[in-house]
Amino acid sequence: MSAKGPHPGEPVRGSSTGRPIMALFDLIGRRWTLRVIWELDRAGQPLTFRELREACGDISSSVLTTRLRELVQARLVENTTGYVLTPIGHKLVGSLEPVARWAEAWEQQRH
Repeated sequence: MSAKGPHPGEPVRGSSTGRPIMALFDLIGRRWTLRVIWELDRAGQPLTFRELREACGDISSSVLTTRLRELVQARLVENTTGYVLTPIGHKLVGSLEPVARWAEAWEQQRH
């Protein structure tokens, strides 16, 4: 079973341009992708498939397998002695921190 994830320079869901930002949004917008990235970042050490599945809660094995294949293919995750974020995966998490702060401010505005 091959998982072909979005790639910069190729058309993706919602965009025929292949702009890198659209490929990124397509990838991280997929069900469970951000949770997998979040759990790998929080772990701070390699996680086995089973450990990652447990950390994610009720994710199915097949969805986790697909997401991991997409993230490995995108070079955001690697599997050495377990799954870990690559340096570019860590940079992505750091880049999302301002977005997380914005979302928290947005939540406060709604109350």
